[in-house]
Amino acid sequence: MPRLFSLFLALSASLLVINPAQAEVNVLTSIKPLQLIAAAVQDGVGHPEVLLPPNASPHNYALRPSDVRRVQSADLLYWIGPDMEGFLPRVIKTRTLPSVTVQALPGLKLRHFTEDSHSHEEDAAEHDHDHRPGTLDAHLWLAPDNARVIAAKMAADLSAKDPANAAKYQSNLKAFNERLDALNARLKARLAGIADKPFFVFHEGYDYFESAYGLKHAGTFSVASEVQPGAQHVAAMRKRLQEVGKTCVFSDPPLRPRLADTLTAGLPVKLAELDALGGYTPATGQGYEQLLEKLGNDLAGCLESL
Repeated sequence: MPRLFSLFLALSASLLVINPAQAEVNVLTSIKPLQLIAAAVQDGVGHPEVLLPPNASPHNYALRPSDVRRVQSADLLYWIGPDMEGFLPRVIKTRTLPSVTVQALPGLKLRHFTEDSHSHEEDAAEHDHDHRPGTLDAHLWLAPDNARVIAAKMAADLSAKDPANAAKYQSNLKAFNERLDALNARLKARLAGIADKPFFVFHEGYDYFESAYGLKHAGTFSVASEVQPGAQHVAAMRKRLQEVGKTCVFSDPPLRPRLADTLTAGLPVKLAELDALGGYTPATGQGYEQLLEKLGNDLAGCLESL
């Protein structure tokens, strides 16, 4: 009997060596919205990490040595692409593990800025990636349908990397899509009453969200946060605000542009924020929905209060 027990222990030990426990897949995303989508797919299995700290700008972030090490060591890396994270391409070139450029995924609906800073839709399958720098509107995660495409890619990648949990990833993907259906219904109902109310933004970064819910901003005060308009442009923008009357002007957190007070002084204008990056949204399974719902509530809340 003791001999049989010893044989059983030896056999059990050999099976553990042959079938070691699958280590959690280390997923790293460049920005918070991608982390939130990954968290929905990995819910109950793993915890994706994010490279940029809260409210850091993906347009001009400076990588630290520790950031470079994280980029190099992640099992799976997801980033929007060179039109968003211009600091990443050189580092990604030296990666030996899989990297996914989200803006290149088939099935996305991409938008491009035109000369007058408005954008138009184009099917990703027909998209020419040799476009001029800066013409792609890279805030593509703000369209729920694009989030579905991103989540499906993540679920497929994770299933291939971690077959033991493939069923869970696919189940999470299905639940994510069902929650997006419910979210769409809630947001459409919430935003229906403000479709005809004019508002202004400091950053041309909300067109995907606006297009999804039948909204359109009346003007942009600065196409890029790094660009400051001249005095003549400021005067023209203030005149536009005077013509519109009661309205809201939205800026990106964490800092309100100094130009905001100059533009709105003495006018019936409310200043508010729209956080497209969801800087402090918890990276939970439902974080992506919370990001979009807060965006909709902040937008509607200001315009309804006029």
